[in-house]
Order: sequence, then structure tokens, then C-alpha cells
Amino acid sequence: MTLDRTSPSARRTELLEAAYAYVLAHGLSDMSLRPLAAAVGSSPRVLLFLFGSKDGLIRELLARARADELALLGRLDEPAGLAAAVERLWDWLADPEHRPMLRLWTEAYTRSLVEPDGAWAGFAKATVDDWLAVLAACEPGADEADLTLALAVLRGSLIDLIATGDEERTGRGVRRHVERLARM
Repeated sequence: MTLDRTSPSARRTELLEAAYAYVLAHGLSDMSLRPLAAAVGSSPRVLLFLFGSKDGLIRELLARARADELALLGRLDEPAGLAAAVERLWDWLADPEHRPMLRLWTEAYTRSLVEPDGAWAGFAKATVDDWLAVLAACEPGADEADLTLALAVLRGSLIDLIATGDEERTGRGVRRHVERLARM
């Protein structure tokens, strides 16, 4: 008999949620199964049984983070136009409540670039595609270069904000881009 690790059991779901809360607080790159298991009330053996491997657990945690991010983005009212979209997305990104998830996103994005195989495979590309789709939905027919520039401004400003905590400077930069978009 083969165990189907893809169909969620209540315990698997419970441990995934607890592990997600743990990595939001502690990061994912240096995650070790023993401390994680202790923190979530399990054992490394149970985690390996339920998720197949450490990489399997990381893949599940990345999928969970991406789903969380997309759910939050889905709650944004679709504004009319790219300028309004960038402004609203920046307000969402700059909200301190979202920092743990965005730190995790930054960590996973970077790791996906330097370790393109294994658990991190495809995360960076998938998130670029997700964000371009959100921006495109806000201004159907927008030029792909304009969408790419908007994404670059948002992503670069986000990374800078996470690195420095300087909401005022990064916010001014994004607002300047919004002003230029509004004049187009």
C-alpha cells in the first residue's frame, strides 16, 4: 500500500499551518527539522512521513506562502489603471502587518534564484508571473514593458523597505513613479 501524501489529513494540515507560522517568524532558509518539529508539537520523523522530505515540506510551505499572498492580493479592489494599481499595491506592501510574509517572500525569491533546483525551483518565476497578472488585470491591454517597469519599481522598493525600514523614502519613490504613470 502506498501512502498518498498529496491528500491532506487534519494532522498534516495542522502541522503545515503551524510550520508556516514558525517560518514567518524564523525564516525558511536555515530551517532545521528538529527545532521546527519541537516548535510545532511534532517530531522530525512525523514531518518526514507527512511531507516526504525536508524539500517536500519546503515546497509545501512555499506554496502556502504564495497562496496567502495571492489571497491578500485578491482582496484588493481592482483599480482602474496601472497608476492606481501601483499605488494600492504599494500601500499593501508597505503595511507593517505584511512584513513577515514579505520577508519570507524575499527569502524564497532570492533562494530560488541562487538554488534553482529542488524545493525552491520556479518560485521566483511564478511570483513574477503572479504579480504581472495582478497588474495586467488592473489595466487590460497595458504594454508589457509598462507592467514590467511597474513590477520592478514595486519589487525594488519592497526589497529596499525590508532592508532599511525607510518607509518615507521608499514611499516617495513609488509615489513619484505613480505620478509619472498617471501622466502617461
